[in-house]
Amino acid sequence: MNGPATPPESLRARKKAHTRSTIQAEALRLFLSQGYETTTVEQIARAAGVSSMTFFRHFPTKESVVESDDYDPLIVRLIERRPPQEHPLTALHHALAEGLAAVYTTDREALLVRTRLILRTPALRARLRENQHATEQMLTAALAARSGGEPDLSLRVYASAALAALTTTLAVWVDGDGEGHLPALVDEAFLALCP
Repeated sequence: MNGPATPPESLRARKKAHTRSTIQAEALRLFLSQGYETTTVEQIARAAGVSSMTFFRHFPTKESVVESDDYDPLIVRLIERRPPQEHPLTALHHALAEGLAAVYTTDREALLVRTRLILRTPALRARLRENQHATEQMLTAALAARSGGEPDLSLRVYASAALAALTTTLAVWVDGDGEGHLPALVDEAFLALCP
């Protein structure tokens, strides 16, 4: 028997998500058409039909409109659902592949544009290491929660290795202008990591 149904999302939450999505879509469109550096928050807000104050309610900085996504909670859930006896690197591989496949199916073009901007824009690329450190901590904590243990050195190493494989795969995908099938490239990267 199924558990209780998830309550429907409130109208306010749906409006907030729609506004956030619109701001991000308009920002990406403007970044592509006129460049990241020359696009202002005011231009993004105007294109999205909101005020600059509304922009900043959803995104604290111009950089965050590119960096921000809702993928982390999905990845954490997928890691925590992996069998506790499964090797941590295998669990990360399957969770990241499953999450990425879902994102790839629904948001492929946005993922390509955002990743390209991050890798090719100096201001965004400079923040990449900071963001990767936070992601490494998130992956490590999810692995520890899955096994009921504590985050330790070995889990951090597995999280770092998985993140390096994923980051390298995304860079190769962007360099190929999104031609390769990203989920298959992720599988190939993890095979190189664990032959």
